[in-house]
Amino acid sequence: MNLSNLKVIACDNNELIAAPSFQPSAPKFQLLFFSASNCTPKPLQAGFPNFLHSQYDLVLVDLSHNKFVGEPFPSWLFENNTKLNRLYLRDTSFIGPLQLPQHPTPNLHTVDMSGNNIHGQVARNICSIFPRLKNFMMANNSLTGCIPPCFGNMSSLEYLDLSNNHMSCELLEHNLPTVGSSLWSLKLSNNNFNGRLPLSVFNMTNLAYLFLDGNKFAGQLSGTFSLASSFWWFDISNNLLSGMLPRGIENSSLNHFAQAIDLSRNQFEGTIPIEYFNSHGLEFLDLSENNLSGSLPLGFHASDLHYVHLYRNQLSGPLPYAFCNLSSLVIFDLGDNNLTGPIPNWIDSLSELSIFVLKSNQFNGILPHQLCLLRKLSILDLSENNFSGLLPSCLSNLNFTASDEKTSVEPGRMSGDDGIQEEIFALIGYYLDDKIVLPVIDVKIAVELTAKKNFYSYEGGILRYMSALDLSCNRFTGEIPTEWGNLSGIYSLNLSHNNLTGLIPSSFFNLKQIESLDLSHNNLNGRIPAQLVELTFLAVFNVSYNNLSGRTPEMKNQFGTFDESSYKGNPLLCGPPLQNSCDKTESPSARVPNDSNGDGGFIDMYSFYASFGVCYIIAVLTIAAVLCINPHWRRRWFYFIEECIDTCYCFLAINFRKLYRFRR
Repeated sequence: MNLSNLKVIACDNNELIAAPSFQPSAPKFQLLFFSASNCTPKPLQAGFPNFLHSQYDLVLVDLSHNKFVGEPFPSWLFENNTKLNRLYLRDTSFIGPLQLPQHPTPNLHTVDMSGNNIHGQVARNICSIFPRLKNFMMANNSLTGCIPPCFGNMSSLEYLDLSNNHMSCELLEHNLPTVGSSLWSLKLSNNNFNGRLPLSVFNMTNLAYLFLDGNKFAGQLSGTFSLASSFWWFDISNNLLSGMLPRGIENSSLNHFAQAIDLSRNQFEGTIPIEYFNSHGLEFLDLSENNLSGSLPLGFHASDLHYVHLYRNQLSGPLPYAFCNLSSLVIFDLGDNNLTGPIPNWIDSLSELSIFVLKSNQFNGILPHQLCLLRKLSILDLSENNFSGLLPSCLSNLNFTASDEKTSVEPGRMSGDDGIQEEIFALIGYYLDDKIVLPVIDVKIAVELTAKKNFYSYEGGILRYMSALDLSCNRFTGEIPTEWGNLSGIYSLNLSHNNLTGLIPSSFFNLKQIESLDLSHNNLNGRIPAQLVELTFLAVFNVSYNNLSGRTPEMKNQFGTFDESSYKGNPLLCGPPLQNSCDKTESPSARVPNDSNGDGGFIDMYSFYASFGVCYIIAVLTIAAVLCINPHWRRRWFYFIEECIDTCYCFLAINFRKLYRFRR
């Protein structure tokens, strides 16, 4: 077969196998494009395809998502292919340092080596070796050191991702491109960069995505801080930044372009400027886990916010009426603050709300029926507040099914094609132009919940399938509505630490998806419904410290995994896994606890009569002893008896006379 004119091999999503032991002659073809991504479901010990060593005209190589175990960085690809302009080796299990070629590769503009085990520093001469470098992606490796200073003067650089490494230094302005550079995405997340933030980075006219989260940046941001008009995403979370929140957001072009601001997990203090809620186009706002105080902003008119995270601050006061304008809200998390007052009646205006968290505040009052109008609600956490009154039965109308709303914000690609393959076949015989396929920036939304007796942080895809109702640690009274058995899609239900009474609804056997059911520390009574053993997904069941009675559910299915801690604090419960046997108090047949015959109850009537008689005799003897010993009380006793006799005599004499006259 004559393959001398072959220029493209595209065999993605197949399976590579080790080459035969004998060495065949070099192929007659010279490829321009070679793409074999995701072709090693099992680790491949043979390494790179051998024929690549004899290729000298390659323009694009994509071997991403393969398992070339133990292979060093293939610097010979650069040496052999001076026309190479794109190299995709993401997640290929390479180890060792990043070895650059000895001579420049003038056409190379894209290198993606993310998700390997490459260590050491990025060479200081990388800009002279790759003078036209536009996209450099080395995330999720073991790089150390600092950003090469030459990057500060590299006008061609557009996309730089060094996130999730071990790089550490004080990031200075000369390490980053200047204000007029082409850089539109800078991602340095989860390293050990320190010192003050170089403010010049916020003024880059083309920068759209800035991720500096998960570092050790410290100091204060300028009070007149503002972002360039190009910003779409701004994340400096999880650092050591302090002082007041920067103002001036509303005055920038952020009004029309920004999608997200994340300043969480820092040490910011003071009040929240109203600009953060007046920025039109802003969809994601996270100011959680700071030291912010004061009341929530008033009088704003933003309507584009989808995700608002303000948990773990020191905010106080009621929920302002202005929040009713946030009709697009999907997640509203105000947990762990000092907010007060009732849930306002306008809450139903947040018609898109899927996750609503008010836990660990000082809210009070009854739950308004408007909560029942939030049809898309999948997680409601009102735990650790001062809510009271009856549980609203109308919450059963919500079903609490898993939310179909997005739980991650995915800004669109700034430039690029739909995929490498389409680009290859569209441009066969030509060099690739400046287009590039870049990974979608995907920031996970996280919500912290108490479920299965533990504290979990649910994020991303897991959060999408989570549904929960947590009303624990409040002052709710009355019975659990039987209608709540219609919450067929709920995964976690926590009503513990309230003042609930009555029976456990037998309708709970309809909660087919439930994994955690906590009714502990209430005043519930009666038997545990035997039908609950049919809940095959139940991993946590807790009814401890109530007034329940009768036999525990049969030890089968999931109930065979629950120990004594699930039932303790109910002295009238019996049966396994409890120590007290039901044989002493009830027969094998079902019995009514309050049986008048005594043999079906849980009170020993013989002991009751005996103890009552003894107590009566002791009381009489005690009174007699006091009268014998104390003359004063003896006289008072006789006077009292005499007065009682006189009163009875007068009553009988008068009424007997009237009765006698009436009969006549």
